[in-house]
Amino acid sequence: MFVRLSSAFAAICLLSTAALAAGAAPTDPQIAHIAYTAGAIDIDAANQALKISKNKEVIAFAKDMLRDHEAVNKQALDLVKKLNVTPEDNDTSKSLASAAATERDKLAKLKGAAFDKAYVENEVAYHKQVNGALETLLIPSAKNAELKDLLQTGLKVFQGHEQHAEHVAMQLK
Repeated sequence: MFVRLSSAFAAICLLSTAALAAGAAPTDPQIAHIAYTAGAIDIDAANQALKISKNKEVIAFAKDMLRDHEAVNKQALDLVKKLNVTPEDNDTSKSLASAAATERDKLAKLKGAAFDKAYVENEVAYHKQVNGALETLLIPSAKNAELKDLLQTGLKVFQGHEQHAEHVAMQLK
């Protein structure tokens, strides 16, 4: 279930890393849009889980995702307003949004334990990929110190999400 979204993001990360090596690092407006899009995707996934799941562990996890990703995205919006920067849509953010929509459609067809397992497995894979992209591409490419600081703070939060998702996944086995 989660393989398509994870594979799409992994391919994007690999392509982006290759572009970085070739000197085509994303700009701060592109980084801001990629980071915001990644957060919005997890907000949508959490909302979907809250509508479908009946599992208390999954619901608690989804609530944490919703709270934290909304807070980070609010900080990101406040920062781009402060800096008077317009986030720039790009191929990476478009691909992320498209893959996420496909995954949400797949998850919408599942119920009960099948949904819970697929949702949490996707969250584990998604956070691994997002954290990897933050570490290897987005943070190193960011030029603005405040944007870089926000991305580093987000990384710490999202690493906690990855661990939490792994814990929930173990509970569902």
